Amino acid sequence: MFSSSTIFLLILLALGFIAKNQAILIAVYILLGIKLFKLEDRVFPFLEAKGMFIGVVIITVAVLVPIAAGEIGFTDLAKSFKSYYAWIAVLAGIFVAYVAKDGLTLLANEPHLTTALILGTILAVVFFQGIAVGPLIGAGIAYLAMRVVDSMVGLFS
Repeated sequence: MFSSSTIFLLILLALGFIAKNQAILIAVYILLGIKLFKLEDRVFPFLEAKGMFIGVVIITVAVLVPIAAGEIGFTDLAKSFKSYYAWIAVLAGIFVAYVAKDGLTLLANEPHLTTALILGTILAVVFFQGIAVGPLIGAGIAYLAMRVVDSMVGLFS
């Protein structure tokens, strides 16, 4: 009757309703629609291969809209660097981009960890009103944490 993946999606749908999280609800509706119309053989491989990239592009466009709309210009940028918050933001951006690089390595070398990362992302979205932008950075942070733990275990063994 229902496949295990459909049941899993329905559970996520229920969790999305409980948490009142529109992002998870919309995502599950889209995936259930793809399954309902039996398009998964064509659409899922594309989404799996290009979905993260497309999502990053959409987020980047949304972040750059104030620049394109003329709401933020060079003067604003120059003024912002008088604040230590701007320098913290620059360093955070550098850190996140650097750590995300290792996330790609981790997901390529340890694909079974993708399930754990997805579960963590889903839990954060459903129960903590998180935003599901983080599987790649989550993988990068996991990779960094694994290296730290491995180093500490190496010191004590």
